[in-house]
Amino acid sequence: MQQNKLAQRLNKATKSRRKQHTEDTPVTVEWGQRLNTAPPSTPSTRRVTRHSGLTNKELYKSIIVNGTEYSIGDAVAVKSSTDDPHLAIIYKLWQNERGERQAVARWLMRPHEMHTARRVEAGPREVFYSNAEDLIAPEMILRAIRVVASGTETGDMWVCGRSFEEHSARIKELDWASVYGKQMLLDPRTDAELFGQKSVQGAVKKQPAKSVANVKKRKHEVESDDGESTEDESFMASDGGESAEETSHKVSAKVTVKGRGRPPRVKEKTRAVPKRRARLHDMQPQAVNTAMLKRASRTNDAPQTDDIAGRTMYEAARLRLHVSAVPATLPCRESEFAEIYGHLHTALEERTSMCMYISGVPGTGKTATVRECVRMLRESADDGSVPGFEFIELNGMKMTEPQQTYVQLWQAIGGERATPKHAAQLLDAHFNTPSPRRHTYVVVVDELDLLVTKSQSIMYNLFDWPHRPHAKLIVVAIANTMDLPERMLHHKVSSRLGLTRINFQPYAHAQLMAIVRARLVGCAAFDADAIELCARKVGAVSGDARRALDVCRRAVEIVEHEWRAQPTGQAMHMVTMMDIDRAVKEMQAAPHVAFIRNASAQQKVFLVAMRAAMRKAGVAEVPLGDVAVVHRQLCLMHAMRAPSYEQIGVICAQLGASRCVLAESSILDVRQLVRLAVAEDDITVALKPDPVFSKLATS
Repeated sequence: MQQNKLAQRLNKATKSRRKQHTEDTPVTVEWGQRLNTAPPSTPSTRRVTRHSGLTNKELYKSIIVNGTEYSIGDAVAVKSSTDDPHLAIIYKLWQNERGERQAVARWLMRPHEMHTARRVEAGPREVFYSNAEDLIAPEMILRAIRVVASGTETGDMWVCGRSFEEHSARIKELDWASVYGKQMLLDPRTDAELFGQKSVQGAVKKQPAKSVANVKKRKHEVESDDGESTEDESFMASDGGESAEETSHKVSAKVTVKGRGRPPRVKEKTRAVPKRRARLHDMQPQAVNTAMLKRASRTNDAPQTDDIAGRTMYEAARLRLHVSAVPATLPCRESEFAEIYGHLHTALEERTSMCMYISGVPGTGKTATVRECVRMLRESADDGSVPGFEFIELNGMKMTEPQQTYVQLWQAIGGERATPKHAAQLLDAHFNTPSPRRHTYVVVVDELDLLVTKSQSIMYNLFDWPHRPHAKLIVVAIANTMDLPERMLHHKVSSRLGLTRINFQPYAHAQLMAIVRARLVGCAAFDADAIELCARKVGAVSGDARRALDVCRRAVEIVEHEWRAQPTGQAMHMVTMMDIDRAVKEMQAAPHVAFIRNASAQQKVFLVAMRAAMRKAGVAEVPLGDVAVVHRQLCLMHAMRAPSYEQIGVICAQLGASRCVLAESSILDVRQLVRLAVAEDDITVALKPDPVFSKLATS
């Protein structure tokens, strides 16, 4: 037993020394043979841009790492964050305009690295040739490996007999012996056969014969589609050849030589847009329209009688009007749904990262709309329409401290718990290291304003990780303040948030009526006038859908209680306008609302000042000094005696004793953090009947 423990310690020490030696040994990288590219016949003076079809990259056939030469098409082992290296095929080699050496690795996946819903049966040393690619540094190449179609697997020998398409997770048989040639493997037509047209970038198209008829056809293609390039032009541009503009001038010259009159008119400002990018932009509206049609069909489907069976009319209405009930679809948010769905769908299709900021007052359907988009994208991923992804939801209200964001995020990605500092380091390494196991993560961060800290490091990391080249991370941030990035965040944080921002406006009374009616489809428990009265009362105060559902649900409870108190056999009657009015008055007569209504004038001013300071800061907790400044300003504006800072502290303590305000107990000066313990709508409802404070309450 002791000998076994001693052997384990020696093996562990040996591995540690080898790892330390590997990390300390410098890696030497040199370029090998350069890729011969035919120079254009006419030198181009056009500026190199993303859509110009030109490139500053210098392409190479091989590269020398630590004295070993690796060529395009070679199978290699790539350094990973663990002791087990990844396996890949060198697909491209180039040096960019900044002089950085880069390589494109196409992964050879093992079963545990594949993102599939079903279990894949495979041999112990079997790999799958995939179309998943990553940009890696040549220094990460460890050694060459051998991949065969069949045979005895020993050492660095692996067997490949199947391919894996990352988009649809489809597995297909593969004749590795016939495909694994450096010319055959890199031919785009091989991708077309193995993975389908979606994974082909710049597939070769058969060139037509050079005749006048074909020239006219090509001229029509150049002028069509508002200047978008054809597939031939995109392939020529991707290979560093002539641009669409130069090609169109050559076509015009040929027609002139043939004597067919003046050259055909070619549209000016013709840009060579890559075909893949144009195809994705053409596909996006179709995908959004399909999702909208599916969404509308869910709304129109249903009487939704499953939850009514065996229940009384009142019980069914209470069940559906509860704020935790998930409806089939959320009405009155069609435009916001289409915009969010379009951004997420495009990012998943292009396998890119992005940040999105969604704002709006509470109760406007922000979180529900995002969840509905994710739910429909999951259905599309199950059908193979979009690549698969993992969904993670974080909520600032459920965290004891902002640093728990790292812990919860790493637990969802890595499956293990860690301290906040260690979790942040693991997340940073995860999003910076290329890996075939990398899945796309859609992370929704709700109540973002509660994660703002003094250093803002958490917000910075959340919005900076999607900009890493290997992240595949989509961050959807949800907050209650529209201009939170400009008010609270540093410029370096707000700039990483990007320009994808969507604002949810409060519901109007017509929209609130539609929401309540959509929940009550098939349940005749409400009179139409009662729903309209509830919608108008809530819409005049806040436009909060949750408040409208609470009022309707309370009205149902009042009517049901009266019906059960009557003798058995009495018929059930619908909820009327009188019942809605009673429910509204009862909610306005709540203990905290009654306390605010009967509070002193300075206490009312303090609550209004505190609400104004919270809205200005965009966060739920504000220092007492900021509230005191607003309090004194409101008193001076309305010809009231302005209290001193000490008196304002006493007012805060009185409201804290009544549990209308929550105050920090460790600090007792102007730096003390305070927050409201009651809803802002309750302050509006309590002060609206007061003629002195009615304007302050609604401002």
